Amino acid sequence: MEDKRTILIVEDDKYIINFISMSLKKENYRYYAAKSVEEAVSLFYANQPDLIILDLGLPDGDGIEVIERVREKSQIPIIVVSARQEEQEKIRALDMGADDYVTKPFYMGELMARIRVAMRKHIQVPGSQMKEDVFTCDYLSVDNEKRKVFIDEEEIHLTPIEFRILNLLIANRGKVLTHHYIMDEIWGSTEGVESGNLRVFMAGLRRKIEKEPAHPRFILTEVGVGYRFSS
Repeated sequence: MEDKRTILIVEDDKYIINFISMSLKKENYRYYAAKSVEEAVSLFYANQPDLIILDLGLPDGDGIEVIERVREKSQIPIIVVSARQEEQEKIRALDMGADDYVTKPFYMGELMARIRVAMRKHIQVPGSQMKEDVFTCDYLSVDNEKRKVFIDEEEIHLTPIEFRILNLLIANRGKVLTHHYIMDEIWGSTEGVESGNLRVFMAGLRRKIEKEPAHPRFILTEVGVGYRFSS
């Protein structure tokens, strides 16, 4: 019998916990619930979940701290579910290592779809899209086997989704990839995925790998169509 996947819900609203947990139970997931930063970290270490659903507004601190502490030990998917809708909040959470960001109120079907996609992406062989073990172009170097990225030989940190997007662009360098194609490749489907999410990830990726993000060397925007990696 296949082991159940385990999900950690970090949320201080008992009604939302009940709402999410009922759906997880129907989908045959095992789950634990934490209502604070410290309880979340404790349950993470004790139970080694496969995925975390995380609210940012917690009674003893900011959910960003949970992301930071989990990322010290693990690359499991983290899906933020928060009432904070400002783009800067999304960028901050994604930059710190969240894999996805869903704003409240949300549709449960959409959240479950994102959970399934995150689970599938996490178990795939990292960097399977890129053929080269090491890709180098100008001042950018990507070690695909070790999942490390360097700018002028200095290592920079990319979130798991940022790495997959860069991987996809490099594997198709010179080609224009549409928004729809990128979202389908990265999230597994465009259903329930906002194009704004892709824009946030692209902006974050550019800030990290471009010396002049306003005048990008590598990731070029094809207005109204998508993006292209220039080598």
